[in-house]
Amino acid sequence: MKNFITIVSGDPNSIGFEILAKAWKKLDLNKKKGIILIGSFDLLYHQLKKLNINIPLLKIKNFDEIFLSSKILVIDVPIKFKNPFKVEERNIKKYVLSCVKIAHDLSIKNKIRGFINLPINKRIVFPNKNIGMTEYLSKKNNIVRSEAMIIYNKDFCVVPITTHIDVKNISKSLNKSLIEKKIITTNNFLKKINKKKPVIAVLGLNPHSGELRKNTEENRIIIPALKNLKKKKINVIGPFSADTIFVNKKKYNYNVIVGMYHDQVLAPFKSIFNFKAINITLGLKYLRISPDHGTGKDIIGKKKADPTSLIEAINFFKRFVKC
Repeated sequence: MKNFITIVSGDPNSIGFEILAKAWKKLDLNKKKGIILIGSFDLLYHQLKKLNINIPLLKIKNFDEIFLSSKILVIDVPIKFKNPFKVEERNIKKYVLSCVKIAHDLSIKNKIRGFINLPINKRIVFPNKNIGMTEYLSKKNNIVRSEAMIIYNKDFCVVPITTHIDVKNISKSLNKSLIEKKIITTNNFLKKINKKKPVIAVLGLNPHSGELRKNTEENRIIIPALKNLKKKKINVIGPFSADTIFVNKKKYNYNVIVGMYHDQVLAPFKSIFNFKAINITLGLKYLRISPDHGTGKDIIGKKKADPTSLIEAINFFKRFVKC
């Protein structure tokens, strides 16, 4: 059962089910046998009917009814709707978190190795909070501040030390312990996946790494953290200036770039890889992945959604369960 790929419904008003159906059609037969969806069977059925996409579905009541099948097995989580692409917002938060809870509980009980969640709207699911699924799941796993968000591509990855916080709060949120914990988590993950120690390039916070002036975050926090990590035999280099590191891959031959905040590393990375990347939460008691894009509100119901990132997530999941 652990080798089944469990996919969790995201925001109903999204391209989630469209990319699921398109991805399923592109999978080879071996990967098609073993796809589980946790979400609304009726919503999935009616969205695909409107999109004129036909894939085989089978509703089941709970995980105990799971069996190997070439159909997508749907553990049904009902949600009320009139228009399948315009579900009322008041129904969405409870639905999404109910789906995630089922997947979390199955993972904790070791019935599955983890899950892939389809895109969510953070404004609806986590209103008035600067958090996303990374922070939500780290709290449920009791590992707050030692989890890490990695945006993964086989060529190289990026990790932000701080994630969904306002820019004005970045500096005061940084400390040596936080940097060390997240880099250790990242190092352990990449060692497991790649079977060798990674080269971890670390960025400064300020333009040109603050020219390494005496009272900068680079000198007070980042460099001492790197010295401690080197003592632990972790292969860290830096701090580098963010404006040149992405064009110096051949020079430094790094496997991952660790930045101090979200957009410092995600914006250039997404410009390079577009849909050829996935979002993974590191440090949990199980694997959690999501496609590295949002809900696609501007193309809902138009059959224009690109399933590439979800396919990458499924392929990575299959690889991970063999590690």
